[in-house]
Amino acid sequence: MTFQNSSRLYAAVSSLLWPAIFCAGLTGSYFAFQSPMRLLWFNVVYLSIVATIALFERLMPYEETWLERDGETISNIAHTLLSKGSVQIAAAIGTSFPMAVATVAQPLLSHQAHIWPEQWPLALQVVLGLIIAEFGLYAAHRLAHEYLSLWRFHALHHSVERLWVINTGRFHIIDSLFKIALGQIPLYLLGAPLPVFLWIGAVTAFIGLLTHCNIDVRTGPLDWFLSTPRLHRWHHSKLLSEGNTNYGENLVIWDQILGTYYNPPRPSSTDIGISGKVAKGFLAQLVQPFSTKGRRQIIGKKPKELVAKEKLAARKASVRKQADEPIRKRAEG
Repeated sequence: MTFQNSSRLYAAVSSLLWPAIFCAGLTGSYFAFQSPMRLLWFNVVYLSIVATIALFERLMPYEETWLERDGETISNIAHTLLSKGSVQIAAAIGTSFPMAVATVAQPLLSHQAHIWPEQWPLALQVVLGLIIAEFGLYAAHRLAHEYLSLWRFHALHHSVERLWVINTGRFHIIDSLFKIALGQIPLYLLGAPLPVFLWIGAVTAFIGLLTHCNIDVRTGPLDWFLSTPRLHRWHHSKLLSEGNTNYGENLVIWDQILGTYYNPPRPSSTDIGISGKVAKGFLAQLVQPFSTKGRRQIIGKKPKELVAKEKLAARKASVRKQADEPIRKRAEG
């Protein structure tokens, strides 16, 4: 059962739902972080938001065919628990954990412990932390698309042919660790306190759920600075010119600055997936990138778009060579 998408109520809900769910998640996180069992209560909030999104995916889906079963639900949940859950546990080990990483990894930088502006209001510290962490996340994500040695792990995330709340955390553990390293270590070295890490984790968790949601939400101006479902659907497109864009995890400011922002004035793509093939089953997907056969299966055939681009480049090179030939002969003569 779905809403009638021509009604005024539908339009209002579609415009307000994204910020409402996001704010509800952050509000719940605030109370969770005040509790002595913050990790436990944060996950209660997280699962409540998952249930809310799942409900609205049924009521007002962006793409109705994505509601059909694909046989990957168990694997998606397992990847989410392994990749996302381990990050949350690591972040909540103790108040000394963030600085411990900096001390062990870079003992010579220990004198920089007071660089972080701890006198700022926590909200401003979180915004600063998001911008800094986002550059590392952007770099990790972009590198994973541009280098096959990293793409073999990241392809698991892009192998889905529909987007919905359950496959939000479908990341290979190596892919997740790479993103954590580039996104979090700079904050450790700068001396960011644990609350900043916790709030960045909360923002990332809820934006991650919302970017993957199969809900017909209208995000309007939010598309200019936040990662939204509309932008992320373009990122999952099978076309390289569309898919190699919008790398931002939470913010798209680095996409705007570095020229990878993509948001044309038309409905975002529903033709998503990869040219290769990912194994079936959770454990098989974890080990596949480590074998030669597995890597070949993941990479698959070159996309038609890339083949056409290479052929065009070869033709241009041939034309230039032919044009240069008479000049070379006259020079030799």
